[in-house]
Amino acid sequence: MNSLLDMSAMQIASAIQTRTISVTEVVETHIRRIEEVNDKLNAVIDPRFEQARKEALAADAHLASTSDPLPSLFGVPCTIKEFIAVKGQSHTGGLAARKGIKATEDAVLVQRLKDAGAIILGSTNGPEGGLWMETYNTVYGRTENPWNPKHTAGGSSGGEGAILSAGGSAFGIGSDVGGSIRIPAAFCGIVGHKPTGALVPTMGHQPPGHVGASLVAGPMARRVEDIWPILTTIAGPSPRDPHVQAFSLGDPKAVDLSRLRVYSIDRPPWATTRSYVRETQAKAVDALAARGATLLPLRLPALNHAIEIWSASLQEAEQNTYDVILGDGQRISAGWELLKWPFTQSPYTFPALVVAFGERFAGLLKKRSAKMVELGHQLRQELADHLRDDAVLLYPSYTRAAPRHHHALLTPTDWVCTAIFNILHNPVTQVPLGFAPNGLPMGLQVVAGPGMDHVCVAAAQVIEEAHGGWTRSMT
Repeated sequence: MNSLLDMSAMQIASAIQTRTISVTEVVETHIRRIEEVNDKLNAVIDPRFEQARKEALAADAHLASTSDPLPSLFGVPCTIKEFIAVKGQSHTGGLAARKGIKATEDAVLVQRLKDAGAIILGSTNGPEGGLWMETYNTVYGRTENPWNPKHTAGGSSGGEGAILSAGGSAFGIGSDVGGSIRIPAAFCGIVGHKPTGALVPTMGHQPPGHVGASLVAGPMARRVEDIWPILTTIAGPSPRDPHVQAFSLGDPKAVDLSRLRVYSIDRPPWATTRSYVRETQAKAVDALAARGATLLPLRLPALNHAIEIWSASLQEAEQNTYDVILGDGQRISAGWELLKWPFTQSPYTFPALVVAFGERFAGLLKKRSAKMVELGHQLRQELADHLRDDAVLLYPSYTRAAPRHHHALLTPTDWVCTAIFNILHNPVTQVPLGFAPNGLPMGLQVVAGPGMDHVCVAAAQVIEEAHGGWTRSMT
């Protein structure tokens, strides 16, 4: 049998249900792995080990006393991004203004995971307020990439990406408003799924999810096969979250790949992809073609305005500006804090202040913003018409493998590769695709039509099978 640290979450669940291994053994193995790597990674910032051990003992006692069917995730250890409320756990959203605050109740999706038998090992790190792709805040510090500590783990679900890559957790939950699941998944070499907008409840998220269907929560995992059981566990309407819609989800196993239409765009506007990224994406196209899929051309001129569409659409939906989010409800002076920052007199991180400062100017162009919002609606419909229920779009997760710490600031528009799909509400599965010449992981986005999460998951599984998928980092 493979090491527990190398098994998929579903393989672990199966081994528990057949009594091949005990829940205590599974949980202790993962706790030891976190303790082994976390000093280097700073990924799990609020462990929940003692409670997890008690839950494991209770789970084993239940296993010994029943032969009844068990919940789908029974005994499987996981981690949760600190932005998502887990009762008794840190719930700061990376904000200095919330330092020391603990969640008083579980988020809807967390309760659903617990009901399905999952055991939470701890909460993981994210950047200040969530709107940056480098996981760093002044409350918990910086998370390192498990493949090379000189490089970023991505953000905002960077703690999840790092600890999953290192094998410390069987699966995790991240959140995503512009790439925050997919970018760290790509940088750390794991699988991440951004669900269709409004499919999964985000009630209990910090900062609060006031951006409608653009903010999503979704699974991050070792293998594509893990995504669907986790997604279907946390998805669906809740009286606690009025934004969530009911979708009639399909089944990845029922997707006829021989009828799949594939579009591939490897040079996104506003971003210059490296040649090795384009070459790797071509291999993914070949993997789907080998299963009978048909490659078709696609032009989407509106993508030339992707950054403006994302920014304007988010501002229209957001109830609080970022300078209010950073102050946990009280507006800060981003300009003044930027002046203080070089003298280490500001409690905020530089990228967060830059975003907050720039947001004030973006709001001045209201007529232009309204035009971009409308263009976004048109692009959403156009892409939905192309994809429907039998097609996917392959798109880079980023322009290159994980950059060095802070270097993302030198190419500040590269996150547009992921962000546009939040505004369009498409489901996206990020799948690992081998390694770049510098030894860091690479990934690819598989995009499907809204409500067609099962289609992009099915296509991602084919690509994973052809190219190996996740490999545990030895950090």
